[in-house]
Amino acid sequence: MTDRSQLIGTWRALSWTKTFTDTGETVDVLGPDPIGFITYSADGRMHAIFVRSDRPEPLSIPPSPDEKLALFDSMFAYAGTYSVLDDRVVHAVDVSWNQAWTGSQQVRFIKLSGPKLEVTAEPIPDPFTGRPVVGRVLFRKWGI
Repeated sequence: MTDRSQLIGTWRALSWTKTFTDTGETVDVLGPDPIGFITYSADGRMHAIFVRSDRPEPLSIPPSPDEKLALFDSMFAYAGTYSVLDDRVVHAVDVSWNQAWTGSQQVRFIKLSGPKLEVTAEPIPDPFTGRPVVGRVLFRKWGI
């Protein structure tokens, strides 16, 4: 059982993989060294943002339509409220990089081990491909 107070703070992503349930193939979601953070606040709010570490800088401002698409496809972000239930946290999404997630409930299984947090998703349609996947993110508590 996880105490909500154990989650409070900011966690930096160490890795993010997804396993396709139809083939068993495991791949990095946003490359081998994603930059990502998830923060759980004492007031029950959370936010998460991830990007590829090798995102190209646009050649101009505003970016071209192709550059905008590449930037969108190289990120992942959402925010909302959260609740902790035994071995899981439920994110109630208020705003998302992908409007299909806004208003949804995202269930994540959590394992805490000292300054490390493992978050595993239920099997869901992959937001990038639509194929069924199980996502797994390893985090380390910021500042520790």
